Amino acid sequence: MTDASTAALPATHPLADGRTAGSALVRALRGDRPETLPVWFMRQAGRSLPEYRDLRVGTAMLDACLDPAMASEITLQPVRRHGVDAGIFFSDIVVPIKLAGVDIEIVPGRGPVLGSPIRTVADVDALEALDPAALAPIAEAVARTVAELGSTPLIGFAGAPFTLAAYLVEGGPSKDHIRARTLMHADPVTWSRLLAWAAAVSGTFLRAQVLAGASAVQLFDSWVGSLSREDYLTHVAPHSAVALSHVADLGVPRIHFGVGSGEVLRDMTTLGGDTVAVDAVGVDWRLPLDQAVARVGTGVTVQGNIDPAMLSAAWEVLEAHVRQVVRRGGAARAHVVNLGHGVPPETDPAVLTRVVELVHALGSGAEASA
Repeated sequence: MTDASTAALPATHPLADGRTAGSALVRALRGDRPETLPVWFMRQAGRSLPEYRDLRVGTAMLDACLDPAMASEITLQPVRRHGVDAGIFFSDIVVPIKLAGVDIEIVPGRGPVLGSPIRTVADVDALEALDPAALAPIAEAVARTVAELGSTPLIGFAGAPFTLAAYLVEGGPSKDHIRARTLMHADPVTWSRLLAWAAAVSGTFLRAQVLAGASAVQLFDSWVGSLSREDYLTHVAPHSAVALSHVADLGVPRIHFGVGSGEVLRDMTTLGGDTVAVDAVGVDWRLPLDQAVARVGTGVTVQGNIDPAMLSAAWEVLEAHVRQVVRRGGAARAHVVNLGHGVPPETDPAVLTRVVELVHALGSGAEASA
């Protein structure tokens, strides 16, 4: 788990100068239970907002991510509209891969697609290290955003090494990641070298965001649910630990989230070790939070886990669900309310705003649990 010290941060960083240190989000991530539950949503910046769709007209996804003014504005849109307790930096997990020279594009309606998949040792050896200087547009976008957010913290993020490797090996989105899992076992040396490269890319991406002003980070392992626990511990967890180690000296809270991660949730909390190694663990919608706490213990904050499907249900159904999530989250040392995955693009923005208002009205969440 990260030290609360921020001595390694620039003096003007929002945590170092105090702007975000007392925010509900940072307090909760560090183990406190603030008077008002913090809430933010994965994919809160994006397709569910009409202002986002208007701004993106004629601009490709990766071009938007690498335009500092546009990326900043998109990040700020849901904070203004919903009153959430944090911004999540608008980018994509493949941005650092692209900046490292890999031929990858985001194809509308499909997702990230590689010009040539990475499947042999020669392919891995041809990958270039990510030059931190290539992340200048990212740092500028973060700095612009932080200047506007004031006391509201910004969360930086990166894709976890396994999820990045899955895209690289498969060549694009996949339901079962067969090729990636085959490489993991058929050629574990090449697999390990690929994951080491991905960990360095993710870690460098995270560090650039923090140094530019992000007050917390989240590592997304979107495809971790396709792994057995043994495979996760042996072939993945050590590399995720390396990715997160890139910001360990900066003292920012670290969140680890995976989809379908119930069987490895404790291991994601410890990064494969014996003790808690992150500040918060994200829980998807499949596992009730009190059961998640039973697995991970009370030494870590939990984040989640409103079912995204509920956002399109009648308000009385959604309200009851949110209240139940908050009650179950009361078992944890602290709770950051979020979805169990990202905001669906068809979501009515007014519903998200109403959820924020409801969560804030529930106080610290301890009363709901009692």
